Amino acid sequence: MRILFLGDVVGISGCSKVTRNLLNEIDRKKIDFVIVNGENAAAQGVGLTKEICKDFFNCGVDVITTGNHVWDQKEIMEFIDKEERLLRPKNLFEPAPGKGFEVYTAKNDIKIGVLNLMGNVFMKKCEDVFEVSKKFLNNNELKKDFDLLVVDFHGEITSEKNAIGHLFDGKATLVVGTHTHIPTNDARILSNGTGYQTDAGMCGDYNGIIGMDSHEPMQRFITGMSRGRFIPANGEATLCGVFVRVGSFGFAESAYPVRMGGALEQIIPRQPDT
Repeated sequence: MRILFLGDVVGISGCSKVTRNLLNEIDRKKIDFVIVNGENAAAQGVGLTKEICKDFFNCGVDVITTGNHVWDQKEIMEFIDKEERLLRPKNLFEPAPGKGFEVYTAKNDIKIGVLNLMGNVFMKKCEDVFEVSKKFLNNNELKKDFDLLVVDFHGEITSEKNAIGHLFDGKATLVVGTHTHIPTNDARILSNGTGYQTDAGMCGDYNGIIGMDSHEPMQRFITGMSRGRFIPANGEATLCGVFVRVGSFGFAESAYPVRMGGALEQIIPRQPDT
């Protein structure tokens, strides 16, 4: 089983890169299951829409995860209750539309659980992610309730993401961080068999500032004043994420970063085809 996880898709540039290239990547790397964090995919760079979700599903995405911008496009609040392939963070304060966890059937009848969580440090207020995670693990067991488990942890700080990785080590197939839009160089297998990367990075234009045109962020940093809204950068995007090969016991056999196209492609030392 081969799983591809792609980090936060940002704006038109990121969406176009995914929709134009994903089917070829699935075929080239013989990928069996694709998860994409889509919470910045709207043209404005925040939230996502029903049409974007459909475009992602049509180009090979199996599940869309989100984060703190999940409700920024209001139409999604109704759509998420109808679409089981779209998740929001499980530890949002209840009641909230949609679900933060679901089990999906992949090829050969393999059951893949996908859990969407959000951090507590420097993020929107939500339930304690460690309490929610411990409760989840008490009620769900790898190889009993599902064959594989992928966790998208949408958080700001690396230590919190690292801690979640260790909490799920040996209890999940892959734990991957999202939200900061900058890929970390630490894709690996943890000591008990769980694939891990602190942040998958984004699918967006890295010649901006975390996917946004650099002018307005620079103005705010230099002057301390806001002179307009952030606008997504529209140069060539880099597809960033992690590729995991899974063994028969539900644990990762290998985990590699993916950086395809755009400004970051040239720095990756190894991008395996199989």
